[in-house]
Parts: sequence; C-alpha cells; structure tokens
Amino acid sequence: MQSISGLANTSFQALDADLSKDLHTQHQILNMGPSHPATHGTVKFLIELDGESVVGLDVQVGYLHRGFEKECESGTWYQAIPYTDRLNYNSAVLCNLGYCMAVEKLLEIETPERCQWLRVVASELARLADHLTRCGAACLELQAMTPFLYGIEARELTWDLLEMLCGARVTSNYVRIGGVKHGMPTNFVAQCRENFARIRELLKDFDDVILRNRIFVDRMRNTGVIGKNELIRYAVTGPLLRAAGVPFDLRKDQPYLVYDQIDFDVPVGEIGDNYDRFLVCEEEMIQSMRIVEQCLDRLQRLGPGPVDVDNYKVRWPAKGRVFNRMEELIQQFKSVTEGPKVAAGEAYFAVESANGELGFYLVSDGSEVPYKVRCRPPSLINLQPLPLMVRGAYLADIIPTFDMINMIGGECDR
Repeated sequence: MQSISGLANTSFQALDADLSKDLHTQHQILNMGPSHPATHGTVKFLIELDGESVVGLDVQVGYLHRGFEKECESGTWYQAIPYTDRLNYNSAVLCNLGYCMAVEKLLEIETPERCQWLRVVASELARLADHLTRCGAACLELQAMTPFLYGIEARELTWDLLEMLCGARVTSNYVRIGGVKHGMPTNFVAQCRENFARIRELLKDFDDVILRNRIFVDRMRNTGVIGKNELIRYAVTGPLLRAAGVPFDLRKDQPYLVYDQIDFDVPVGEIGDNYDRFLVCEEEMIQSMRIVEQCLDRLQRLGPGPVDVDNYKVRWPAKGRVFNRMEELIQQFKSVTEGPKVAAGEAYFAVESANGELGFYLVSDGSEVPYKVRCRPPSLINLQPLPLMVRGAYLADIIPTFDMINMIGGECDR
C-alpha cells in the first residue's frame, strides 16, 4: 500500500511535467541600442536572454554611416589628417600620429628630435584624457555621479593643456606630415606642472570614493572575464590585454619616437576582469603624466630648435615665412592646391593608442592622393570577444564590460 508521502510526490511530479509542457519557456530576444544611452548611439546589441542571464550576444556596428577610409582616398595626403581626428575623438592626437608616421615611413624621412619629444607630450596628454573619459563614464553609467565629476574636471584640465599646445581641445590637428604645427608656448611647462598637481589630487579623490564602494567593486570584480589566450586569439591589444596579465605595449616592444629614452612602467592585471581593466587604466594615467614630465625636462635642456623637417615639398612652411618670402608662398600654394607627392610603395605603421594597437596601412601610386588607406582600429577588434565576456553573465553586466572596452564608433565604421 502506497504511503501518503508517496502519493504526494507522484502528484507533484505530474504537476511539474504539465507545467513544463504548458509554460512558454523560449529565450527572450532583446534589442539594446543603437538609441540606448549605454550603447552611445553607435552600436546595437541583439541579446538572447534566459531570464536575466545572457545566453548569446550579437554585436552590430556601423550606425555612424561614415566611410572614413574611402574619404581619405578622395583627397590629398594632408586632407586625410582631419578624418583621422574623428576616429577616436577622446585621443585624436594619437590617430593623427599613427597616420602621419605611416606617411613619413613611405617618404623615408625622420623628424627632428625636438619634434619627437613634442609628439610624445601631445600623445600622452591625449592618452590621459581618453582614460579619464573611459573611467569617469564607467562610473556614471553605474550611477556613481561624484567620481564622474572628478574625472571630468581632470579631463578638462588635460584639455586645457592640449589647447595651449595644439590650439584646439578635441580634434587638434596638431601632428603634421614631417613635424608638428608649432612648438610649445613659453608658459606651457609651468601650467602643465600646475595642472598635473591638481589632476593627481582629483585621482586620489577618485580612488577614495570609488575603490572603497562595495556596490562599484561588486559590479566590476569578476565580470567581463576573459583569459589571455582568448584575447590573443582575437588579436586584442591595449589595456584589455594587459589587464589579463600580458605586458604588451608598442611603446616598449616596438619603440617609436623617443619612447626608448623614457622611463615608465607598463601596468598589468591578473585575471582580466573589469576591475583589473579599471585599475590598469588608472595606473596608465599616472605613467602618462610621468612621461610628459620627463619630456618637458628634456625639451628645456634641448633649447630652441626646428620642429619639422627642412623640406617644404613635404612639410607646409610656417605662416611667418609664407607671408614674407616668395619661395615659401609658392610652395604653400602648390602644397594646398596639389598636395605633396609620395613615392610609390606601401607601408604599415602602428602606435600604442589608448585602446591598443592603432595602425595604418597605406599604398601610394606616386601621386598626390593615397591609392589605399586601411586602418587597424583597436575599438573594432577589441569589441569582437564581447559575446564571450558576457555569456552566462547577467544583463546588467553588459554595461560595465562595454564601458571598459571603451568602443568608439568612429573607429568601427568600415
């Protein structure tokens, strides 16, 4: 004779079978973006959800509707520089630098020493501004308003320095083929040291507020985890790779400009989660200021000197000489209307941008217009393993993971 408990278990099993048969248990398909504020208006996620857990993710880019590479092939070599400004608006100088050094590689020219130190100063200021935007925005999108304001104040101080040096705050157009636009102002060194002192205070306040906040730490730690083997397989570089424990940095591994003469450290993480990425970016900001200070000391020891190559067929002459000398006026007219001719050939050159390896592959047919311009954008490549980072995680974990990838839509449009 069956017991009462046995009858009850049989009834419950039958009920469970009926429920699983009758209930709708299909995965939910959710469109996130491109109008979603967390996707920055430039990307859409097609998410497959099982409750709050991410089962699958399809990343769809291309919502800026730009044809950057083909636009560069429609004008002269100089006319492509403003297009590179718009690749990553957080660190436009680094995009200018990568393109101009690729052209210089085709031309087989080397810029003067003073120019190289100035390029490093501008590059590291741009990197500092980029990391401040990344870390500040990550805090804001996790509802931490106060550290965001600290980060934006520090970024404004950095942009003040870029404006002093370059003449513009965001799309600077400072780096030119064969040199830079001009040297640094006489009061730049003093202002830079003053701003850096305040930026360091703000970064300390930033740390005190955010790294002891249990909610922030829990949202970042052990989320977006991906191992170094997978990152290498996807050709991911920059802070994402270094956060997983791989100390790869083009400034150290393939030195360009004068980075081999500068003392700085490459911070690395341990497990490659969002928290490691955040800490790596914070330490890189400290290292960027350290690099800039060494450059300023060296520039003061060097004294005055040229900041561009002495070849006006390549480098636009300075306005002072254009207004007072006939030869430079003629060369300026020809450079603007026709553009410099670049010897036939092909070249690839890469710099360490704030997001990783930013490279330009250029092909010249010997004319004034590039035959082929191809960009190796870190944002597009670093975005590819995002589905692996969030698979099995919660829907809410997409936000900090996407923030720390720091995708910029201008680099993703093909």
